[in-house]
Amino acid sequence: MAKYRLYDIAKVLRSKNSGPFEITLDVLFDNPDYYERIKQSGIITRELIADLYQINPDRISHLVFYDPAMGFKITFARKISSGTCFDTDVYGAQQHAPLAELMVDI
Repeated sequence: MAKYRLYDIAKVLRSKNSGPFEITLDVLFDNPDYYERIKQSGIITRELIADLYQINPDRISHLVFYDPAMGFKITFARKISSGTCFDTDVYGAQQHAPLAELMVDI
């Protein structure tokens, strides 16, 4: 097995607003083996996401693997609502970076 950044093995890795108070992370694969290895490894957990994003695990409302799309989705509450004072990413489009840098064994 070798270590790769999640960014290097995912076909799509993105973030976006899920309304003004939540961020959604989407990770999709085009290689079924990569998807299954990540899913079966158990590495993607609420605790890991909470650690990567420095939030409480109870702020994570969804962590769902979806086999037909060979991907998973994570939704969590934003620290600050979209478009308010001190918000640095109105669209939530730059929030995937911590997950993208995650090192995984494949």
